[in-house]
Order: sequence, then structure tokens, then C-alpha cells
Amino acid sequence: MHVHVTPYPNEGDRAASPRPPGRGAPPQDPFVHPALFYDDDAEYLAGTVPFIREGRYADEPVAVAVPGPRLDVLRDALGPVADEVTWLDMTEAGRNPGRIIPGVLRDFADRHPVGRVRIIGEPIWPGRSATEYPACAQHEALINLAFAGRGVSILCPYDTAGLDPAVIADARATHPVVIDRYGERVSDDYAPDRVISDYNLPFPEPPPGAVAMGFDLDTLPLVREFVTRWGPRLGLGEVATGDLELAVNELAANSCLHGGGAGTARLWAEDGQVVCEVRDAGTITDPLVGRRPANMSPDGGRGVLMVNHLADLVRMHTGPDCTTVRVYLAAR
Repeated sequence: MHVHVTPYPNEGDRAASPRPPGRGAPPQDPFVHPALFYDDDAEYLAGTVPFIREGRYADEPVAVAVPGPRLDVLRDALGPVADEVTWLDMTEAGRNPGRIIPGVLRDFADRHPVGRVRIIGEPIWPGRSATEYPACAQHEALINLAFAGRGVSILCPYDTAGLDPAVIADARATHPVVIDRYGERVSDDYAPDRVISDYNLPFPEPPPGAVAMGFDLDTLPLVREFVTRWGPRLGLGEVATGDLELAVNELAANSCLHGGGAGTARLWAEDGQVVCEVRDAGTITDPLVGRRPANMSPDGGRGVLMVNHLADLVRMHTGPDCTTVRVYLAAR
């Protein structure tokens, strides 16, 4: 499919009048993180294609991580330039929002440490579940912390026709700049810390059929046995049970070392997924725990990083008296 790309107002012709790298960048910070609001393919391409072409014109590495159907639309519109872009299907690479910063964005940016890097990342699309969304919103807020001071531009498209208005409102709070059919402007609603706090909510209780076990350092090996016994009964195959076993073992070890020396693990099935919750008496003070590359993660962070790479979804609530982490894997 070919869609004519019409630049937004004031975009101009790239070849005739190239704009400087990092369109919309606040002068005090080389990091650029605009939200692109679109409601059809024409608006999507009008916002994304110039962003990519400007980057390649300036010899900046470009990656695109968007849902699969959007990949096809963009490739077709770019023509030969598409061969100069790194492509990722966000529904796979970013299935777990906690994996996107270390496994997609930092992975690409850190491979190009000199000069500016451009990335299009679309982590929120119609079809994301209500269970996933809080982790998505927090992810978008945390990008600002993870990349502060770096010469990186991350453009985040939002489908205004398919997403709830509350999602668009959150996007205005997590992005310092917004772009739509009327142009580009600073977001008056920018408040990423508020979004992180708003979605740090206690979880509802598990269903009555959940199984549980307490653990401490002496009984830590029994946590793996607990998962391998119950995972298959709840619908996990061999590989997924092994992934959950590793993930829960890491979380339980963190509870013993950093969360008061003990904790509780609970396991149940929910909406085609198996969920394991690990709860302890600790408090997590680092908002980027589990989202830094392994060589930059402090004690405890590397374990959560591994959990993010293993799980389909990781949700976390932390407060002054306890921390609860929920790990989700699709029954398979």
C-alpha cells in the first residue's frame, strides 16, 4: 500500500532545508522525547517518515520499534531508506514494557555511543490489556529518567482513534513535547513523576484458588520446587515453567537479601496466564530497577533485569512497608 506523505505544518522539504538533529529538543537537555498523536495512516506517516529521513540525512542511526502492521506501512513509505533502518516488532520485543528500555532502546542506543541516535518506539497500541497498561504508562515516564542528558531522540506514536482518551492524557504527562496535525509544541501537562506515582498502586487480592508458600534464606531452594510443581498444573509448558522458575527464584533471593530476609510467593491462573507474586517487607527506591543494562545494574537490579527479559509482563508495587512483584507468563 502506498500512502502519500504530507508534512505537518512548518515541516518543509528535508532535502532543501534540513532541520537540525533532534527536532523539538529542549535546549537544556540533548534528550528528545516527543509524543506523536495520529488518527490515520496519513498522519502517522507525516510524523514518522520525516523523522527517519532527517536522521538518515544527518547520518544518525535509526531504529523503529512499532507493532507489526505499522512496520509494513513505514517500510513501504520509506522506499530504499528502509534498508538503512533497524526494524523491531514491538508486540514481540516490547511485549513486557519493563523490557523495552534495556532490551530495545538502550540496546540500540548503546551500540552507537558517538553522535545522536533516533528511535521510534510505540509501546502502547489498541489491544494492550488493562493489566498491562499501568506498566506501559510508567515505562513512558521512566524513559525521561533513563536517557536524561543523552543525545537520543525517541518519538512515540499514539493512535488517538483507537486509544482511550485517558491514555492520550497520560501521554501528554510523560512527553515534554507533543506533535499532532497542528504542529509541535511543549506539553503544558508534562509530569512524569506523577504518572510513576499514580500507577504505583496496591494490587487486588489473588483469586481464592491461589497457592502460597512462605520462604526465608534457609528455605529458598523450596521456592523453585514450588514453581515447578504448580506451574504445569496451572497450564505452563516445560519451557515456560523453567522461565518462571528462574524469575521467581531471582525475586525470592532479592527478598532474602534486600527485602527483610523473608517473603511470600503466591501462584495462580488468570485470563490465560499464570501469575506468580512475590511479596516482602522491603522498599524499592530506584525507579529504574531492572531497566538498566546488566553492567550498570546495582545489587538486586540484575536479577530484576533478568525477570523482565523472561516474563511476558512484570508489575510492581512498592511502599514504605512492603514490595510486591507480579510476574505474568502466557499459559503455553
